[in-house]
Amino acid sequence: MRSLIVCVLALCGSLVLSAADKVAVVPDGASASGPFSPGIRAGDTLYCSGQVGRTKDGKIPENFEDEVKAALDAANEILKKGGYSIEDVVSAQVYLTDMELFARMNSVYTKYFPEPRPARTTVGVAKLVGTARIEITLTAWKRPAR
Repeated sequence: MRSLIVCVLALCGSLVLSAADKVAVVPDGASASGPFSPGIRAGDTLYCSGQVGRTKDGKIPENFEDEVKAALDAANEILKKGGYSIEDVVSAQVYLTDMELFARMNSVYTKYFPEPRPARTTVGVAKLVGTARIEITLTAWKRPAR
């Protein structure tokens, strides 16, 4: 019985991630100088920080669909830099400042994600950074190459 307990504890210990297993993922041209990382890869999972719909020049587009596209493109850059793709996304969180924009967001979102689409939560919030109307955070996972 004692050897079984030791084996179980050893196995559980190998499943725990250490700080060395946690790697920041920073796309080219992005800054990692803020109080967060654009992405964190921990084991087989990549966590993407929330992305608002800024264009390359740092502006929020007036057209909402362009803003959604810019947010998803920014998140996709983190995925790519971490060695993942949009097909690896298992969970998404979408924050909208106006829930009336839900259908318009979906019209863009569904073009990005193939079936089966990731699990998703969409939440209405009072305000986001600057004039942003949407923020999207993604979690991606893939089986390691063997």
